[in-house]
Amino acid sequence: MKAHILCGLDRPELYHSSLSGRRVGLMTNQTGIDHLYRPSIDIIHKNYRLNLLMAVEHGVRGDIQAGEQVDSMVDKKTGVPVFSLYGDAREPSEALMKELDVAVYDMQDVGARFYTYLYSLSYLMQACAKYNVPLVIMDRLNPLGGLRVEGTILEEKVHSFVGEHPIPTRYALTVGEYALYVRRLLKLDIDLTVIPLDGWRRNMYLDNTDTPWVSPSPNCATLHAAECFVGTCIFEGTNLSEGRGTSLPFEFVGAPWVDADQLAENMRKRALPGVFFRPCSFVPTFSKHSGQLCHGVQLHITDREKAGAFTAGLYLLESIRELFPAHFEFLPPYEGDVAHFDRLLGTTEYSAGHVDAEGLIKKHEPWLEEYEDRVKSVKLYQ
Repeated sequence: MKAHILCGLDRPELYHSSLSGRRVGLMTNQTGIDHLYRPSIDIIHKNYRLNLLMAVEHGVRGDIQAGEQVDSMVDKKTGVPVFSLYGDAREPSEALMKELDVAVYDMQDVGARFYTYLYSLSYLMQACAKYNVPLVIMDRLNPLGGLRVEGTILEEKVHSFVGEHPIPTRYALTVGEYALYVRRLLKLDIDLTVIPLDGWRRNMYLDNTDTPWVSPSPNCATLHAAECFVGTCIFEGTNLSEGRGTSLPFEFVGAPWVDADQLAENMRKRALPGVFFRPCSFVPTFSKHSGQLCHGVQLHITDREKAGAFTAGLYLLESIRELFPAHFEFLPPYEGDVAHFDRLLGTTEYSAGHVDAEGLIKKHEPWLEEYEDRVKSVKLYQ
């Protein structure tokens, strides 16, 4: 039987006094729903004074593709003004903050460092600290569980909107715990309230619970995609398709010049536990190699307790570089001087050739252990 979980939004008895009689500014999107699938926008608009909405990547209703600019507008259903924080500005302005008595954050993350929602939250936290506005976070579970960390610890020199703080690729915190960690990391003087989950334990993945799942973004529709995303998002920084424009983004990886059978056989010889690489072909309808027949592999996580998605993704990339060196490329930076691949991976060492996949993984192992020690004090759940 699945565990019954209440998210922060499901517990109005814990946040009513913080919102009642105050001008509320809500940062949310389509994932901000209660156990009956009712949007936080509608709940707060009905019961409190919802003064404005703050839109991040994909918009407040989740109808905008990845990377596309989000415009300020008026929410058609409620008539509440929507201020974009994923366009020309990503940090709340003083004028915006003066329209609030309290800010509320309610969005579902996927548990991977690349997601921009994390940094929209940290920018909101900094604005709340600067302008003395209380912040209430409706906590939500980490769909990948709260026990396992993976990947690299982000280096300061590659920080960006897909990696702003020194956390692992898979960071194993709820959004409320992440906020508590950022408050300490940035030494923020902020009135922060986390409305906790009820019933969640750290060993629970999303599908161990009855928590409703709404796709956090157009290209991460399933829990399996979120699991693969930890390892395959780095392909965004290469000339391979990461499956965008197909029915299985972040599960498919390939390009027109890949030999699928050769690649799959190479990955099977690596004998990575808990994962299987199946040769496949696909045609993206948009994004890289749009309209072209691509060949590659589909990543199947067969045992998530044994699998390391980050390790699988990095070894897959290394295999492709070794097998198809005449074709493989890292993409040039799309802004600034740091390549998108390095921002996603969290370091320049691999692309620069200072370490191979095995060396990078081993180098970061002690840093992951240090991170786990640092976050013990912000964990709200056992």
